[in-house]
Amino acid sequence: MDWNIAFMNFIYTLMGSSVALIVMALGYKLFDAMTPFDTHEELTKGNRAVGSVVASIFIGLGIAVGLVVGMSFN
Repeated sequence: MDWNIAFMNFIYTLMGSSVALIVMALGYKLFDAMTPFDTHEELTKGNRAVGSVVASIFIGLGIAVGLVVGMSFN
């Protein structure tokens, strides 16, 4: 195994995951800004519809990070 390639794959994974996290956080902030209610307050009240949307944001984050990690080992 060439350690230089493994190291570059690791760096690619870190950079791609960081970009994915930043984009998804911005997406959550954009969602919060576009809605007429406070997302955090609605979640503490137990609003399941808002919870489903926020859960889908985090699922999207998991898919994006998983793809970045998976592609870095190719």
